[in-house]
Amino acid sequence: MAENGKNCDQRRVAMNKEQHNGNFTDPSSVNEKKRRDREERQNIVLWRQPLITLQYFSLEILVILKEWTSKLWHRQSIVVSFLLLLAVLIATYYIEGAHQQYVQRIEKQFLLYAYWIGLGILSSVGLGTGLHTFLLYLGPHIASVTLAAYECNSVNFPEPPYPDQIICPDEEGTEGSISLWSIISKVRIEACMWGIGTAIGELPPYFMARAARLSGAEPDDEEYQEFEEMLEHAETAQDFASRAKLAVQNLVQKVGFFGILACASIPNPLFDLAGITCGHFLVPFWTFFGATLIGKAIIKMHIQKIFVIIIFSKHIVEQMVAFIGAVPGIGPSLQKPFQEYLEAQRQKLHHKSDMGTPQGENWLSWMFEKLVVVMVCYFILSIINSMAQSYAKRIQQRLNSEEKTK
Repeated sequence: MAENGKNCDQRRVAMNKEQHNGNFTDPSSVNEKKRRDREERQNIVLWRQPLITLQYFSLEILVILKEWTSKLWHRQSIVVSFLLLLAVLIATYYIEGAHQQYVQRIEKQFLLYAYWIGLGILSSVGLGTGLHTFLLYLGPHIASVTLAAYECNSVNFPEPPYPDQIICPDEEGTEGSISLWSIISKVRIEACMWGIGTAIGELPPYFMARAARLSGAEPDDEEYQEFEEMLEHAETAQDFASRAKLAVQNLVQKVGFFGILACASIPNPLFDLAGITCGHFLVPFWTFFGATLIGKAIIKMHIQKIFVIIIFSKHIVEQMVAFIGAVPGIGPSLQKPFQEYLEAQRQKLHHKSDMGTPQGENWLSWMFEKLVVVMVCYFILSIINSMAQSYAKRIQQRLNSEEKTK
């Protein structure tokens, strides 16, 4: 597999040296032009060129809509079948009958699965620019369940309102009846669905690299170009980041399924490179996706769950709050809002939220809400900038092709 990849890379380098008229171009000038084009695109961001960025973003949306409309028009049978299926589902949903209890149950489970899978996709899609939904959604959910389980001595929270709101059951368990395994089991569905979403979000780099390898074309993707440059300069890599990337690439290339599984089973910011490597060296889809799914949705997800549950277990939280209070000078003032927040959560769990909302809860909740808003806004801005830069790529490609035909 490695030898075939090397031969293909050599052929691609040879092809890049030729123009349409048969003349050879200086590789350094080609690379210099690519570098200038990349720098020009990177300047197209909202805080530097807001009007151009918004214009290119709007035009890119129109281009994408046009492309998808054309694709759907050429697949009319699939579109008609989908519309008929959708009509049947809508009729089943609104027509009264004994089946409505099953419809409501399926709807509830479908929305739950779709919500967490969607958050998982957002967390990994976009070659590392995704929204960190574990820190913003899944992690806090696991922490809330953990704190509630130790306070209520039970995980049998009433449904509804769980999972939207957690309150203690009327019959609470005995002290010390909560175990690590019971909390893991309670959040297993949410965590596994999130993990499946992260595995799905890793597919775009794989398909992009695979399509580029099979077609022999040079994709205008910066991550893929960096990957090819890394392969070319593998012998001379000195810095830690390059060596880490090479280690991931070699592990995936030489070990195969278990190498992909190892990379997917730990928090790994370089896993995008594993997807590009698998696509570039034509690793079978189910080998890549199967190892990624097992690693992210089962192994890595349980590691993250156990870590959060241990950190937010009752005795650890009490020790952390006590440690904050022991900080000289500012400890007591920092400790007070955390104590009030935990007390407010205990009151909510025991249906005592009408006693008033402590100021500490407002402060901590306000901080976390603003953090979520900032993260979501940054994610939206990154999407706008990325799509605007994609349209700038189209313009540059058109200009380059016109220059070659002259």
